[in-house]
Amino acid sequence: MIVRWLGHASFLLKALGKTFYIDPYEGEYIEKADFILITHSHRDHCDLEKIEAARGPDTLIVASSDCARGLEGNVVSMSPGDKREIHGIDVEAVEAYNFKRFRSPGVPFHPKGTQIGFVISADAKRVYHAGDSDFIPEMRRMKDIDIALLPIMGRATMDLEEAVEAAIVINPKFAIPMHRRGASAEEFKNRVETESNVRVLAISEGDEVDATSACLLH
Repeated sequence: MIVRWLGHASFLLKALGKTFYIDPYEGEYIEKADFILITHSHRDHCDLEKIEAARGPDTLIVASSDCARGLEGNVVSMSPGDKREIHGIDVEAVEAYNFKRFRSPGVPFHPKGTQIGFVISADAKRVYHAGDSDFIPEMRRMKDIDIALLPIMGRATMDLEEAVEAAIVINPKFAIPMHRRGASAEEFKNRVETESNVRVLAISEGDEVDATSACLLH
């Protein structure tokens, strides 16, 4: 499995000869997708122009219910707990929500049940994309994750302090900080690697890594 960080929460993954994107927003979308995964409807995760650039005639879009309602074509929705096999790749929707960050009193930025994260299993690897989420209790039940893609920005997601705790609790082989604006990937790396055996890949936009060895490919 190959993982390329496109920027923000956007990734390109390749596995089993298939190409798929998560949360299209940042970066270039030259390669047509076999499928696209979208955690929620906010534009910085679900950019319609980027989706159309990545979409081919047979592309399947798998999205949270709030996002799927606004898309046309070959689209299916997933809710937390749902599982699908797509081209031999197992995709599980998991919880992603805020319980301590609010748009206004009592109104979270990302309400429980409307947003999702993903656990993707292929090539004997498991990748967890946390979406936009606080450090939630469900993260403590994550098992056997090879690469965790974790937001560190704060405001409407985990801040750096919580992301460090999440990385330690989830205990993946590798963690990649995403959704970083204003937060230090190097500080996240230093904290996590000092306090645990988790290796952090503080990669730059456009960088690509091998999910088995975590070697930087370019």
